[in-house]
Amino acid sequence: MKLNLLGSLLSIIVINLVLSGDNAVVIALATLRLESEQRKKAIFWGTFGAVSLRVILTVVAAVLLSVPYIQAVGGLLLTWIAVKLLAEDEEGGEKAVPESLGAAIRTIIAADLLMSLDNVLAVAGASGGNLFLLVTGLLLSIPLVIWGSTFLADLMGRWPWLVAIGAGLLGWTAGEMILKEPYLSFLRAGTLWEYLLPGVLALGVVALGTVLAKRKKAARTRPGSPTKVDPRD
Repeated sequence: MKLNLLGSLLSIIVINLVLSGDNAVVIALATLRLESEQRKKAIFWGTFGAVSLRVILTVVAAVLLSVPYIQAVGGLLLTWIAVKLLAEDEEGGEKAVPESLGAAIRTIIAADLLMSLDNVLAVAGASGGNLFLLVTGLLLSIPLVIWGSTFLADLMGRWPWLVAIGAGLLGWTAGEMILKEPYLSFLRAGTLWEYLLPGVLALGVVALGTVLAKRKKAARTRPGSPTKVDPRD
């Protein structure tokens, strides 16, 4: 009996870690421009909040997934989040201001919620309906998700081109979410969209995010554009 419980617990941890790959990318992107201490806080509270919501989501997953077009809407929202993250990072410039801590946490939780819609069923299946196992397994995986996100953020800070790859990966994930929407099953009926949609969204996210960032940068540097005045002057 104990071996069965241990096996189920390990299954939950492993499944959650495997399914958290994209989530680690979101966390890394959302906290990339924060100062070191703020990044640690954002990663911890963002991950903790996301996992807490994932527990709730797992309990009501079957009901949520029956809502028409929920996966498609989630995919579109994730696409927007990916574009926004890339556009903000590509702007460059100074580190994010302190108020960005809350924004980073909200982004982490929102993106995790969207990407977990179809993944939670696998975790729920591994728990066998045991809420204690579910909560314990997800909580035990938090430190590993935090470590992975911190590592990715450090890599992105060192090699900025990884940011575009991360955003593109989120676009790909969004495309897969849309394809999984039961009410859009015609997209999977041997059509080209089944193979093209994830790639199109991945490239679209990178292209649109880069264009928006350049426009913002041009607007800031345009002659006559408003500039921030230092109150100490």
